[in-house]
This record gives sequence, structure tokens and C-alpha cells, in this order.
Amino acid sequence: MIDRNKLLIYPITDRKIMHDFYLCIENCLKGGAEIIQLREKNISGEEFIQEALKVKELCKKYNALLIINDNYNVALKAGADGVHVGIEDTPVSEIRKIAGNNFIIGATAKTVEQAQKAQADGADYLGTGALFPSPTKTDALRITPEKFREISESVDIPVVAIGGINRDNIESLKNIGAVGAALVSAVFSADDIQKETSELKELCRRIFR
Repeated sequence: MIDRNKLLIYPITDRKIMHDFYLCIENCLKGGAEIIQLREKNISGEEFIQEALKVKELCKKYNALLIINDNYNVALKAGADGVHVGIEDTPVSEIRKIAGNNFIIGATAKTVEQAQKAQADGADYLGTGALFPSPTKTDALRITPEKFREISESVDIPVVAIGGINRDNIESLKNIGAVGAALVSAVFSADDIQKETSELKELCRRIFR
């Protein structure tokens, strides 16, 4: 289980746009983020674990959750709160057997069938998108707001909107059934990350409540 209130604003790291990695994360947490997803594609497992341990301490300081992207082994070894897996990653059911019930598992779902299977297999929440063109995932399959609503209404677990979401387009996500928005460049490209996180969280509170 996951407290859906923590999913209201869901920052995902992208090293390429973060000038000072740990400072950027801390400023995001100071701004009110209650969950951070650590995403790394180009470092070794051991480096990822060491990084996750440092970020875990920051998250603990601000009472936030740490989710690791894709790699459940890193998540377990670092004592993270959970993992988020894509459609082609290790199946949710397999991770649930290994990690137990107190480990948060988020899953990507782009269809009703994928959403319902993820829920049945033990996922705690879903990430669905991309709702807009994404600078971080240029090849991401787009999802219409109508399709998003269809997916969110097909499951009981919370569904987070993802994909190119920023201050300019977030208002259009009202009434689609999302509990929050996953953000990358909208947060970590800001000149003042703490201020931007705080303002975007307030915006999310109005849109997703």
C-alpha cells in the first residue's frame, strides 16, 4: 500500500539536467516533494546502490519515499521504499514474491489490460503516459486524456500521470482520474527548484483533488 497523497507531485531524477545532483534532490524535497524516483541508466549496480543510500538519507530527513527505477535489486540492497518497473522489466508478481508486502511496487501501464494485470499481480500504483511529448523519452508512446481516464477507472490503485507534464499543460489533466503528476524537467530544470516544486505541488493539489 502507498499513501496516495505522497503521489501528488512525483519528481523523477535525470542526471543530464541536474547541475548538482544531491542538492537538486534536497531542494526538491524542501519544496514539498514526498516521493523521489531515482532513475539511472548508465552506472553500475554498485554505484547505483551507493547513490541510492545517499538519497535515502535525504528522503528520510524530509519524511519522503525513495523509489528506484527498474532495478529492484538495487532498491532492496539500498533499503529503498520501493521500485517502479516498466512493461518489459521484471514482472510485478515476481518482485512481490521476492520483496514481500511492505515493499512498494509501481508499474507502467499503457492499456486497460496492462493496468488490470499489474493490479492483480500486486502493484501499489500505476504510472500512465506519455500524455505530452517528453524531452526525456522522445520515443514514448502517447496516451490521450480519454485513454488515461479509461485506464484509471479500470483499477482501484492510484494512477499517476507522466510524460512531458509542465506548468503550461498540467491544467488540462483535470478530471482524468489521476492522483498526481510525475515530473522530470518541469522540476529539475527550474532555476529555483525548491520554489518551483512548492508552486507545482500547490497547482497539483488544485487539479488532482
